Amino acid sequence: MTLQRADASGAMLNKVPEVTVYFWIIKILATTVGETAADLLSLRLDLGLTITSWIMSAAFVVALLFQLAARRYRPPIYWITVVAISVVGTLISDNLVDGLGISLVTTSFVFGAILAVVFALWYASERTLSIHTIVTRRRELFYWAAILFTFAMGTSVGDLLAERLDLGYGQAAIVFFAMIGAVALLYYKLKLDGILCFWIAYILTRPLGASMGDLLAKPSIAGGLGWGTVVTSIVFLGVILALVVYLTLTRADEIKPAQAQT
Repeated sequence: MTLQRADASGAMLNKVPEVTVYFWIIKILATTVGETAADLLSLRLDLGLTITSWIMSAAFVVALLFQLAARRYRPPIYWITVVAISVVGTLISDNLVDGLGISLVTTSFVFGAILAVVFALWYASERTLSIHTIVTRRRELFYWAAILFTFAMGTSVGDLLAERLDLGYGQAAIVFFAMIGAVALLYYKLKLDGILCFWIAYILTRPLGASMGDLLAKPSIAGGLGWGTVVTSIVFLGVILALVVYLTLTRADEIKPAQAQT
């Protein structure tokens, strides 16, 4: 099936961006913001996990509704949704671990299992997990469900390595960066399946971003660099904004119709 164009018939163009260097940069920055913004709202502004979770869940739902209503990929709408879902994914993990006392080992495995189920249902329904074919509402809903649980699982896994296993934020970031490098090597040199490599790398960017966020924002006594959640969030959001404006103007990351094949 080829990609449908958005025309009078109401068919949708692809709803997600092409995987370019811009995609990975913004994705990692968004995951970092997900970590620091959640801490900023719940701790620095003293809203607490519950109120912060309600606020950000509402913001995510609104952003997702705009994303679902769009007929094609719109960088501002798409990346606002990603930033919102990154915060929500972080809060889901934090609520279970910090609020209910569930161990990071348990949440990591549970979120991993849920993510596997989402992928299984997606593939059973659509026979593909390719982001080049997000051209129907059902595929888009599967896509965002997968994204949500990559963020939740990534938060738990990142905290597990950095805190519970006492690896430290910097060392944890290096470990996840090396793992992403290994996936890239498997794809480019050994020609491992592109869809599989994409989703493995996507999952790994979440704990990488979470570790980077904690490394920058946490005080030195806690193993961080002491930037604080306010400065870290503002800097990273500023870079995201600049890149999204660039992509909106240049359309450099739109998936062309000829690329979209099942």
